Amino acid sequence: MLYIVLFEDNPGKEELRQTHMAAHLAFLEASGNCAGAGPLFATDGTGRGGLWLIRADSAADVQAMVHADPFHDTGLRKSITILEWRQVFREGKRLR
Repeated sequence: MLYIVLFEDNPGKEELRQTHMAAHLAFLEASGNCAGAGPLFATDGTGRGGLWLIRADSAADVQAMVHADPFHDTGLRKSITILEWRQVFREGKRLR
């Protein structure tokens, strides 16, 4: 299954992102199930959080991954939302 994980960051915590970024990226690379990931920005360019696209057997597996992320215990994240995603379109074509 595919899951989207939406992260909203706490304002004023940008230094935490920079301090732990190398470990965070290494973690995602080593996970083997990250289909995509990257930062999210407001229309004014202000960083707001991030998004992961994860292949996993269950939401519980995704939750475990979120908790293992080096960013998790730093205070960077304001909220975390895990959603199952069913892709219907890819590159302009209907899949189902």
